[in-house]
Amino acid sequence: MARKCAHCESRKGMVRFEDETFTIEFAGVTATVKGLSGWRCEACGEAEFDAASARRYAAAGDALVVREREKLSKEIRRIRRKLGLSQVAAARLTGGGHNAFSRYERGEAAPLPAVVNLFRLLDKHPELLADLVA
Repeated sequence: MARKCAHCESRKGMVRFEDETFTIEFAGVTATVKGLSGWRCEACGEAEFDAASARRYAAAGDALVVREREKLSKEIRRIRRKLGLSQVAAARLTGGGHNAFSRYERGEAAPLPAVVNLFRLLDKHPELLADLVA
């Protein structure tokens, strides 16, 4: 029985591939993972990795996410301190819970894009903070 594609559900055929290189992109940063194996759908081209390759591909993707969170955490902390805000005041400003900025700055949670955009705007125009806290 032919292996069914999980993406398009075609039974046209999943063809085995070995030792291929895939590129992962997250937040404008890329990573390449070499030596991956699995099956490719002849109908839609979707790849399905074998277990070992899936773990390696996922680990590379997770590393990109962690790197981006660390970058954002440093940026948010720098801007918050520049503005003279406590973590509680910054959370209040953005409508987050009292622990939100602590988690952002430790890299345990990714801030919403609106929070990042607000802080980047305030970084360039700190005088606008007075309008927001008034």
